Amino acid sequence: MKTAVAPRVFRLPDLGEGLTEAEVLEWKVAVGDTVEVDQVVVEVETAKAAVEVPVPFAGTVLKLHAGPGAVLGVGEPLIEVGEAGAGSGSEDPAAARYREEEQAGSGNVLIGYGTGGASGTRRRRGRARPADKASDTVAGDAGTAAARPRLAPRVISPLVRRIAREHGVDIAAVTPTGPRGVILRRDVEQAIAAAAPAEPATAAVAGPAGGLADERIPLRGLRRAVADKLTRSRAEIPDATTWVDVDATGLLDVRDALRRTRPDLGIGLLALLARICVSGLRRFPELNSSVDTGRGEIVRHGRVNLGFAAQTDRGLVVPVVRDAHLMTTGDLAAELARLTGLARAGKLPPEALTGGTFTLNNYGVFGVDGSTPIINHPEAALLGVGRFVDRPWVHDGAVVPRKVAQLSLTFDHRVCDGGTAGGFLRYVADCVEDPSVLIAHS
Repeated sequence: MKTAVAPRVFRLPDLGEGLTEAEVLEWKVAVGDTVEVDQVVVEVETAKAAVEVPVPFAGTVLKLHAGPGAVLGVGEPLIEVGEAGAGSGSEDPAAARYREEEQAGSGNVLIGYGTGGASGTRRRRGRARPADKASDTVAGDAGTAAARPRLAPRVISPLVRRIAREHGVDIAAVTPTGPRGVILRRDVEQAIAAAAPAEPATAAVAGPAGGLADERIPLRGLRRAVADKLTRSRAEIPDATTWVDVDATGLLDVRDALRRTRPDLGIGLLALLARICVSGLRRFPELNSSVDTGRGEIVRHGRVNLGFAAQTDRGLVVPVVRDAHLMTTGDLAAELARLTGLARAGKLPPEALTGGTFTLNNYGVFGVDGSTPIINHPEAALLGVGRFVDRPWVHDGAVVPRKVAQLSLTFDHRVCDGGTAGGFLRYVADCVEDPSVLIAHS
């Protein structure tokens, strides 16, 4: 007789980079599914990136230990896998019948995840409880149904939960039409349609004092990591900022010339600014440093790992171009484009967001002239670039319109004094105003 294989629990693994927890974004499997070794079963979001997690076991999914939005620490139970076929009789038949409909709009379905409970727990599949059996009785005994306590609403599809959330629909108030009390997409859409005529165009949720109600947004994932890093930067680094206005007409002319003569290289303004920063850090290596507070030492880095700020749907991230000092301008342009694409797609690996030694922030794309940015801890400096706009400027003895931008350098006063910071910023400004300076020093 074959010996049954005991169920195995796969716990949230150590995802590296010092990460201690992750938030469940989306399950790729459901209870009752068969999985193979190294099959991706869930996507989680860490403080640095979204990560797809494979399971090291093969068999049948018996239990998902956390739903979307749940935050798990490293080592906490994630998924339980049993012998192949072990869960074939444990999945809710109604959920199985309706899985095809719900998957049509939502991808993989997380079976049995309920949104009605504040605790975020789920009911196990298997033998129905008395309340579940009661919900299967044929409608007709209205008095008995009214007296029966209502079960927590059950939503199978992540799509249904998202539609309800986006339209402000209270799932607990939705009448389910699916078997065993499952709320379907049509139920939520019907609730949205029913509420629409009753809500004036200017309706707002009233707060205790008649104003708008407060909204509480969990500080987790990437946003919490950014908040922690910026808070630490402000607490530990005695920063100072210096700035200068520059005539960037010459640099923009070089960019336009490269676009005409070498469009294959894809060299844009950010790549040129990155090239200038790398050259400046060679001349002023004090700014390519960090401070080891534990040992009381300044660490002057031999490599230039250039970070650049990128705005994404998940928030502000800082991908890192490693060994930027070894790259040509064309190489820099290619790597900047590659990392930007990954960032916007939410596919940056955690290692692409760490190890920076200096950051370039082109906040001019937001239409602003200047800023005093916070240093990306544990780095020692950050160069900010404002928008390039036409302004009156004295050029060759005459006041003429030129493309002018403001450059700002925020630096750690522990690694250098104002003279060094000013020297770096002046060198950058000279290269922007006259790119031949960059060629002469490269």
